[in-house]
Amino acid sequence: MRFTKGHGTGNDFVLLPDLDGELELTPGFVAALCDRRRGIGGDGVIRVVRSAKHPEAAGYAGEAEWFMDYHNSDGSVAEMCGNGLRVFVRYLLSNGLATPGPAGLPVATRAGVLVTVVSDDTISARMTPARVYAGSTATIGALTVPGVAVDTGNPHLVCGLHDGVKLSALDLTRAPLHDAALFPAGVNVEFVETAEPVDGLDLHVRMRVHERGSGETESCGTGALAVGAVALRDAGLAAGSVAVDVRGGRLVVTHDTDGDWWLAGPAVLVADGEVDPAALV
Repeated sequence: MRFTKGHGTGNDFVLLPDLDGELELTPGFVAALCDRRRGIGGDGVIRVVRSAKHPEAAGYAGEAEWFMDYHNSDGSVAEMCGNGLRVFVRYLLSNGLATPGPAGLPVATRAGVLVTVVSDDTISARMTPARVYAGSTATIGALTVPGVAVDTGNPHLVCGLHDGVKLSALDLTRAPLHDAALFPAGVNVEFVETAEPVDGLDLHVRMRVHERGSGETESCGTGALAVGAVALRDAGLAAGSVAVDVRGGRLVVTHDTDGDWWLAGPAVLVADGEVDPAALV
């Protein structure tokens, strides 16, 4: 089986070309591929498949030729992945499967059809609008941190750090405890601290994230979007751009004057190869 390995700010993925939807992608197989010792290793698996050939995306076929079929490293299915989306687009372009039009390149996801715009070093994605909708908390050991629930096409809990708590000191080897009634399908939890100003951008923050189904990752695109939305809201800005530093680099979240939300950052393909599925069982 052919595969490609790629990442966006360290959030890494195994991409499987299955253009006509013939592959049986089971949770066990996904988890085996993502195993960093016995498999290829990754935060998730992205199947590259035509929208018309996937039952969950066939209705989008008239809007977007390609569907990003994303699975977390534990084999569970996710609605959306902002870094994965940009890496997916880089794969399409590098393999001659798509050409951006004047309005960009649309991609079908479980969160709907999203448009991407490509430049030399970065790919920007017009994301599902971020919706801040409730207060809640996350608990790590003896520490409970207040947070804000944000829907970006998948669920997030953004928790700002205060009272001298340092981002670097958090132990995210275990999933933070959360309100299961508010997040019945689980939640991605982001912890945030403010950072020094960046020229040309309105705000600058740093974050770490524990992703449901994957654990702590180097980056989370939809998490950065959620963090940017909360940062702009807390600053009283109806529009603006936020530099969001993750462990794997920097993403930029922009809420423009048209009301659109954009996520920009690098997307890199690092390897192509073959894997023997029988060896992963």
